[in-house]
Order: sequence, then C-alpha cells, then structure tokens
Amino acid sequence: MISKFKVLPILITLLFIWSCGGKEDDKKILLESTDLEQQMIEAYKKGVEAFNQGDVLYAAKNFNIVENIYPQSIWASKSVIMSAYAYYSQDYYGDAIYETKRFLKNYPNSDYVPYARYLLALCYYEEIEDKKRDIEPLLEAKKNFEKLIVSYPNTDFSMDAKYKILLIDNLLASKELYVAKYYLTRGKWIPALNRLKVIIEEYDETVYVEEALHRLVEVHYKIGLVEESKKYAKLLGYNYLSGKWYKQSYKIFDKDYYSQNSKIKKKEKSKIIKSLKSLFN
Repeated sequence: MISKFKVLPILITLLFIWSCGGKEDDKKILLESTDLEQQMIEAYKKGVEAFNQGDVLYAAKNFNIVENIYPQSIWASKSVIMSAYAYYSQDYYGDAIYETKRFLKNYPNSDYVPYARYLLALCYYEEIEDKKRDIEPLLEAKKNFEKLIVSYPNTDFSMDAKYKILLIDNLLASKELYVAKYYLTRGKWIPALNRLKVIIEEYDETVYVEEALHRLVEVHYKIGLVEESKKYAKLLGYNYLSGKWYKQSYKIFDKDYYSQNSKIKKKEKSKIIKSLKSLFN
C-alpha cells in the first residue's frame, strides 16, 4: 500500500479533477447529453465509485470505456489520467506508465499535463528497489522530473520534483561509489578513477562527493600521480576541512613526513650513541 505522504499531493489534484464543473454543471450536461454521452458519464461515475471502493481494475476498465465512447470529450482526458492514477494507487506501475504515456501523447494540450508528467515520473521512481539493481527506472524518473521542472517550474509538482531528483542523484552516486570500490579491491585503478570522477562531476551536491574525493586522493597517490593527488586533497580540504575523509587524506601525505622525520631521528640517535661510545674508549 502507498503511504499517506505519497498520496497527499496527488489527492489534492484529484479532488480538483473530480470536482471540476460542480453539481449544477453536471445536471446541465446530463439534461443536454445524448444517449451516448449519458453512457459515457455513467461509465465515468462507475469508475470513480469503484476507485473509492478500492476496486482499481474495475475503475480503470470503466475509465477506458469513457474514452472509447467519446475520445474527443473533456471526460476522455480525465478518464485516462484517472485510470493511470487508479493503477498507480495499487502499485500497478507498468499499467500506470502505459496509461500516462498514452495520455501525454493523445492529450498534449490538456490542463492535466503537469500532473500526468509528475505521475509518470513517480511511477518510475516507485519502481526503485535496490541501488545494486537496474538503474533504468532511476534514469527515467529523473528525466521526467527534469522535464516537469523545465516546462512547469512554478507548480507544486516542480518543487517536489527537485527534492526527488536530489534523492535520485544520491542513489546514482552511491551506485557509482559501490562499483568504484569493487574495482579498487581488484586493483583496477583506471575504471575506479572513472567512476569516482563521475560522482564529483555529475553528482556534486550529493553526500558521496566527500568520500569520492578522498578515494581520488588515495588512488592517484597509490599509482604515483602525487601532484594530481594533491589537487584533489586541496579540493577536499577546501570543501570538507573538518570532515573525516579529509583527515584520512591528510594521513596519506603526513606519513611521508613521519617517514622522513623518523630517518632524521635515527641518524641523530646514531650520532648520539657514537658520541656516548667515544666517552668510554
């Protein structure tokens, strides 16, 4: 079942869809309508009743009847989007995606297009189960959320889309880091570097940037590219000076200092011992 937090913005829109026109307008339509139109209206009402009772499959069936009877009416576009939402509400994401795409293709000038675009992105978003699995739903969700933001920037849907894109980017970044670490454990430095660079270039607002920068410091140092390693260490220090990963990177360079220092101390200790020995000779 879907949570109340997931349903809330959608229900607000659906209340608008269902209430559009008002009772007086509905009566007027019923009086003026033909037998065919009355069949269409009755099918729509049956769809809404079935949806309210939780029978989403019967609801979707009736909504589709409405469109088949009178595809050019205002009821048709409403019915398609209601059918899509009915499927979505019970996690039939594949059917919801199909209906939503059909709506966007057949009714591109409808007032419900922003909602349809949002619903389509949500369907892909809800298909996300595990960051280690196929990332195609993630990419599709992000693409559709981005289209929504560009086309309808001042809507409530757009505000929520921005938040969800950030969540998606974090999932994508975690996927890149997971694969990068896999390569690191097998000594495949170049593929690992490529994955780490994707994180800092494409997902620079995610929580995984800090660790990615440290890994770039670590790998470049390990393969002998010290100056490149220092470049990423400076970038890490500039942005995350008090973070744990900067401290880890600092230790990489600091051990050189301790290594050189210990050699100097050993030489000095050796001189002192020689001096002490000379006193007894």
